[in-house]
Amino acid sequence: MPESLLALIRLLRLLRIISVALRFGLEEFLLAATPSGRLSAFIRAALPRRSFAQPRATRLRQALEALGPIFVKFGQVLSTRRDLLPEDLAEELAKLQDQVPPFPAAQARAEIERAFGYSIETIFTDFQAEPVASASVAQVHFAVLRDGPNAGREVAIKILRPGIAPLIDKDVALLDIAAGLMESLWEDGKRLKPREVVGEFSKHLHDELDLMREAANASQLRRNFAGSPLMAVPEIYWDWCRPTVMTMQRMHGTPISQVDKLRAKGVDIPALARAGVEIFFTQVFRDGFFHADMHPGNIQVATEEGKCGQYIALDFGIMGTLTDTDKHYLARNFLAFFNRDYKRVAEVHLESGWVPPDTRVDELEAAIRSVCEPIFDRPLSQIKFGMVLLRLFQTSRRFGVEIQPQLVMLQKTLLNIEGLGRDLDPELDLWKTAKPYLERWMDEQLGWRGLLRALKQEAPTWATMLPQVPRLAHRLLAEDRAGQLERATAQLLREQARQSGALVWIAVLLATQLGLIIYLLLQ
Repeated sequence: MPESLLALIRLLRLLRIISVALRFGLEEFLLAATPSGRLSAFIRAALPRRSFAQPRATRLRQALEALGPIFVKFGQVLSTRRDLLPEDLAEELAKLQDQVPPFPAAQARAEIERAFGYSIETIFTDFQAEPVASASVAQVHFAVLRDGPNAGREVAIKILRPGIAPLIDKDVALLDIAAGLMESLWEDGKRLKPREVVGEFSKHLHDELDLMREAANASQLRRNFAGSPLMAVPEIYWDWCRPTVMTMQRMHGTPISQVDKLRAKGVDIPALARAGVEIFFTQVFRDGFFHADMHPGNIQVATEEGKCGQYIALDFGIMGTLTDTDKHYLARNFLAFFNRDYKRVAEVHLESGWVPPDTRVDELEAAIRSVCEPIFDRPLSQIKFGMVLLRLFQTSRRFGVEIQPQLVMLQKTLLNIEGLGRDLDPELDLWKTAKPYLERWMDEQLGWRGLLRALKQEAPTWATMLPQVPRLAHRLLAEDRAGQLERATAQLLREQARQSGALVWIAVLLATQLGLIIYLLLQ
């Protein structure tokens, strides 16, 4: 396609975005930076028929829905950035649903055949033309494997939406332009860092476009929970995976949002809620690798005998990771928080480098106490984590806390867990459920078990290094360290003497010149 035609298409898309923004009155976000209000009055006069009875947050959500699935996903990402967004916007954007019409079954078949180079009948039997799920990036069909060691296995085939990559690139480019305008024109633009948010969104979107990456995520999570009664993860059939098609085990379960149906099938709902908390902390602190998109649409519950109440995880496009250092500081923060030791929370923030080194511990302690103390001794039904996180982030801005990207993913997951827990068991005591697990984990990390594990991990390195110690020690002793130091000292003294001599000569010359000048003046 000629470059001029691409530019024209992009311009038309930009004009559509501007028209939708004006239709929903979104210019108020930008015009807040013009205190005179003249430009706002001009727009109202030019577009007199507009009337906005709904609040700005609702209008922003509706505008994103009108612009299509890529903008809906962007709104979903924005909703997790409560460190950047005002509360009303974050709450409303969280309502966005990534639901788009499926693409035709003929296209799905063509994509599968293009990826594998075989007709679909060669690979699968009973390919179901009707997709079971459809989203902005991909959709899922059920089928049965025909041949090979897994012949007869029921599978779910995830197929990337045809032509989605160039559409994403175009829309992300336009989003970046819009973000640049927001930074320049909106009074809160620089603080909210919209271009940074767009960059983060682009990274997540492009990660989701590689289904081999998602398959690897699923495989890692399945290995982490192998044999666990808490959660099941579908098996990946690698022979039938490509960047645009992923084939995995079909899972049978009931959506976790259908609580009445789960209860009718004999699932212990309070136990299910507690298991969700344990799964979250297991992923975060034991593995440092966690499912970062745990909304109800991605979770089912097994109801068959022997597995009743087991979580089933789906959709592995967005995963979070934590380093050992992150896990250590987070666990210490959580434990101090559960014990209401706010001074320790403040100290850990300083030790981890999350706040500037000149921060006063007592001031940070008082600020954290004012946020956290009101929520203890309350069931989940009476705690609104969105508000708690908002106040924590407001406190963090006041003290210059740098919000780490991996912790933003963790916060998003924690909000998902809160929503699940509230739906399953509003009386769940999150603190009492989580505290024993964290105490056990810290004991394993810092106690004698942690010491043994560290020794086991370091043993191969020591086994390689120890035989070299005598040779290295002999080389060190054989070197004439004292002689080297003596020679270096002598050289330094000679250099100092040379420079001192030069200074003396300069002083003599200056004195001679000064004497000649005085003599001439007197004559």
